[in-house]
Amino acid sequence: MRNLSKGIVSWPQEERPRERLLSKGAQALTDAELVAILIRVGFKGTNAVELARDVLKQFGSLRAMVEAPVIALLDVKGLKGAKASQLLAAMEIARRVSVPSQRGELVIKSTRAAADYLRERMRGLADEQFRVLYLNRRKALVEDTLIAQGVVDSVRPPLRSIVARALQVNASAIIAAHNHPSGAAEPSESDRLLTQDLIAACRPLGLKVLDHVIVGDETTFSFADSGLLDELELLCLAPGDARGPSKLQRVGK
Repeated sequence: MRNLSKGIVSWPQEERPRERLLSKGAQALTDAELVAILIRVGFKGTNAVELARDVLKQFGSLRAMVEAPVIALLDVKGLKGAKASQLLAAMEIARRVSVPSQRGELVIKSTRAAADYLRERMRGLADEQFRVLYLNRRKALVEDTLIAQGVVDSVRPPLRSIVARALQVNASAIIAAHNHPSGAAEPSESDRLLTQDLIAACRPLGLKVLDHVIVGDETTFSFADSGLLDELELLCLAPGDARGPSKLQRVGK
């Protein structure tokens, strides 16, 4: 029996993952073999396929590995530097491919469209992220920007950065979004205060906050659909200000 711990270059060509992928297609490979191609080499006494099996065993599944935080990948023995970078890059490519092309091609006309896009973009993330979708006057997505990232309840996005980026990309409106790794999509008091502060920061520039979407495991919460966005806008109105019309079609309307 062949010693699997020997380097893959010592295997018969028809058994090597890369050669099998080229001759039989990616669908013919196991999860471990696909991961092994990405990490390329193992470490002393452990080849790339064995390392890939160890990684998958540690996380439990390919999906769990994809959704794991960066620090968890770096804690795996033998998965450092370039290997971890290659895995992370491949996983981010897969995540981006799963959502529509961004610049100028995706038009967000409703709260449902915003929620659907953000659910695919942010569901299952191990860390909490705060993203902003920047839209032009046609409601086309100009840019999807990661503003802040961290552990649960620690993310406080800098309002100055959000507004500055809107000016840089000439956005007319924004949709804020963050995920709750706990799985629940209900807004906290800090979420409400943040949304109010964001509306207040954007109003003087004529920049419209169309929604703030919270992404959970199976559900999303829309400040616009719930009516909370309207309430917060009223709190931010100065005497004599006129309320602008909603620019997103809301669910059920």
